[in-house]
Amino acid sequence: MTQESQTQQPFLTMRNVNVAPGDNIVLHDINLTIATGEHVAILGPNGCGKSTLIRTMNCELYPVVLPGMEVNIFGRPRWDLTELRKHFGVVSESLSLQHNPRSESATTARTTGLEAVIAGFFSASALWPNLHVTPEMRERAAEALARVDATRLGPQSVSTMSAGEKRRILIARALVHRPHQLLLDEPSNALDLAAQRTLRETMRSLMNQGTGLILVTHHLADIPPEIDRVILMKSGRIQNDGPRAKLLTAPILSDLFQTEVRLGQHQGWLHSW
Repeated sequence: MTQESQTQQPFLTMRNVNVAPGDNIVLHDINLTIATGEHVAILGPNGCGKSTLIRTMNCELYPVVLPGMEVNIFGRPRWDLTELRKHFGVVSESLSLQHNPRSESATTARTTGLEAVIAGFFSASALWPNLHVTPEMRERAAEALARVDATRLGPQSVSTMSAGEKRRILIARALVHRPHQLLLDEPSNALDLAAQRTLRETMRSLMNQGTGLILVTHHLADIPPEIDRVILMKSGRIQNDGPRAKLLTAPILSDLFQTEVRLGQHQGWLHSW
């Protein structure tokens, strides 16, 4: 299947999906369709099943086989993860650019921002000597850094970067294949206020450039105004799925998080207290 034909397929189709990472079912009767290029926010409290849903989208987990169950990503029920990353970029807390000098080599510790992005072509932590890097890979890595306004980080050692800078490198890594869809999992965690603002500007820029964005978060302030569709999760189920204006209200969010939620708004951005 060519990249052009994949853009004509829905990014994700789930029908009657139940997922049990262990002995117990964590996701219950999930029915969900996300179009290629669509912008969606998935919102819910800790433990609601967001992480399991992400791992199912990533093909890291597979549903319980039951009659009527269906999962298709870009029209296919099965993917090799390396191949899927060429079409679906993921930035998750489970991915890290932190280096432990006691357990990793000096090659990894010296990795620059540009090298870390290029290594994304190989799903590697660094550019090991056996990897063959083409001029096109270097060009596309530089392009990805430019898309997240991080060109200046290209020659800098990853080990000296702030948490916000590393997050931008991870996003650039996910963009080197020019994926049709990008998933950001709790992207503002561990970032200070300035880094959060930069990240949110980066998300808006990527959406305006045509990259579909799936944002998984429990922070309302992370959701850019350009995201109109919101999916609310609770207790392993999709509780609501619809327009942000209808769902991001104080009564609905108070019920979702089981606490009183008050909302404010500034230039399309929401905040809560």
